[in-house]
Amino acid sequence: MSLRDDLYKEVILDHYENPRNFGVLNPPARQEKGMNPLCGDELELSVELEAGIIKDIMFQGKGCSISQASSSMMTEAVKGMDKKSALALMQKFKSAILEDKEQEFTEEEGDLEALLGVKKYPVRVKCAVLAWNTLEKALEE
Repeated sequence: MSLRDDLYKEVILDHYENPRNFGVLNPPARQEKGMNPLCGDELELSVELEAGIIKDIMFQGKGCSISQASSSMMTEAVKGMDKKSALALMQKFKSAILEDKEQEFTEEEGDLEALLGVKKYPVRVKCAVLAWNTLEKALEE
C-alpha cells in the first residue's frame, strides 16, 4: 500500500470516527432519506436552503465507514454552495467514482479525493454515492 493510500485511509477513518455535521436540522429544513439495501447503509439528510444557498446541512444514520465518511465529506464540501454548484460537484464526484473519469478536487471541495480509491471495489461504490444521491433528491424538492 502506498503512502497516499495510507493517508486516504486515515482521512476516511477520521470522517467515520469524527463525522462532521452529524445530527438533524429542524423544519423547515428539507428531510430526505436514503438507503443502500446491499450493505444496510441508512441515511437521513437535513438541508436548510436560503435563497438557493445551502445554508446548513446535517446527516445522521448508520452504515459502513465508507457511507458515513462520504456523508461527512459531502456535507463539508457543499455547505455554503448554491444548488447549481452543489449538483455540479455531485456530478463531478459521481463521474470520478462511477465512470472512472479523471477529476481534480480543489482544497475547497474537502477530502473527497480520498474516496476515489473505492472505485477499485465495485460493491462499495454504492456506499460512497449514497449521500450524493440523497442530496440530489433533497435539492429537487
